[in-house]
Amino acid sequence: MSGLFYIIVSIIIIEAVWEFILGEINRKSWCAVVPERLRDVYPDDKFQKQKQYRIANYKFGLISSTFSLLVILAVLWFQGFAFLDEYIAAFQPGKFWTPLLFFGIIGLISMVVSLPFTLYDTFVIEERFGFNKTTPKTFIFDLIKSLVLGAVIGGILMFLVVWFYYWAGTFFWVYAWVVMALFMLFFSKFYTTLILPLFNKLKPLEEGELRQSIEEMSKKAGFSLDNVFVMDGSKRSTKANAFFSGFGKNKRIVLYDTLINDLSKDEIVAVLAHEIGHYRLKHVIRGTFLGILQTGITLFLLGWFVNHPAIAQALGVSEPSFHIGLLGFGLLYAPISAVLGLGFTLLSRYQEYQADAFAAKYSEASSLQSALKKLSASSLSNPTPHPWFVFFNYSHPPLLKRLEALDKYLTNRE
Repeated sequence: MSGLFYIIVSIIIIEAVWEFILGEINRKSWCAVVPERLRDVYPDDKFQKQKQYRIANYKFGLISSTFSLLVILAVLWFQGFAFLDEYIAAFQPGKFWTPLLFFGIIGLISMVVSLPFTLYDTFVIEERFGFNKTTPKTFIFDLIKSLVLGAVIGGILMFLVVWFYYWAGTFFWVYAWVVMALFMLFFSKFYTTLILPLFNKLKPLEEGELRQSIEEMSKKAGFSLDNVFVMDGSKRSTKANAFFSGFGKNKRIVLYDTLINDLSKDEIVAVLAHEIGHYRLKHVIRGTFLGILQTGITLFLLGWFVNHPAIAQALGVSEPSFHIGLLGFGLLYAPISAVLGLGFTLLSRYQEYQADAFAAKYSEASSLQSALKKLSASSLSNPTPHPWFVFFNYSHPPLLKRLEALDKYLTNRE
């Protein structure tokens, strides 16, 4: 085994141990009693149910993550990637099809291995706590559609990147970056128009008091409201949500039908004001372009290391190739990805505070507070996560911190 092999293994183990330590720190910080601020939405019986839900998810997470760790370590130790490379090479598919087959087979095997865990999570844990509404038929169709979409979109992108690799040589990453950037812009713009309808039904929000209140708020916020849709989220779960997607003429606000059922009119308006805030404050566009920048950095580094023979040697392959170099680079890139990911989570939490303040300005801050509390309680979210766990993992600020920030906004406004 080469030195680089042990570096890859060390990265994987250190990452797993770090996540375990953070998880244990968070678990030991769980509050034994309901925080006073949340007693109106967390009666004692619900708070106990919330703790049981967290414990079930934590134990399940330990089992699934440990299994995944052991599988990847076994594949690396017994040179499973080299075996797959030799197996595919025996059929002589050619330099363009080899990477597609290689990563296609890995993806299919990963899906099969993870399927029992997904089934248990959906039909046992989520079912036990009253969240799951997914039928076996819906689950199977979702799985098939996801596989087909992944194969088509992933296959096209991979083929283009490989083609650029053989056509442009050292600077293939520049052309690949352009294609990936165009795809990310297209996906961001048309996700709710082309992709989401394959899985969920969307219908325009009906005329009435709720839509009128939303239109009045959006006009006050300087937002041209054309597309507000209701999605059949209850088809899969009782959990509620809302999100903003797209830009230009394709911008859309999507409400889960469960959100409409769980919240009052003023609370729904406040939640939508928060989503509009993300658009008006340019969070959506900024996030897309930051993602494009991160992709460019990743591809630039890939261009440097993809042909390095040490990567192929570390994975048990004698001759460097694009797909082996890409796989090895992906394993080595994990620490850089973690640092960049931390930067994105810090920015995301800051933007959530900004969107809350925007919503408080153009709707009722108290309504947003009550909406956040109801949404947290209905999904049995952890109301008291450890600060370190939040720092490294939370894309949204904890509930109590958001409520405190809105309190300050109300005080300053008075």
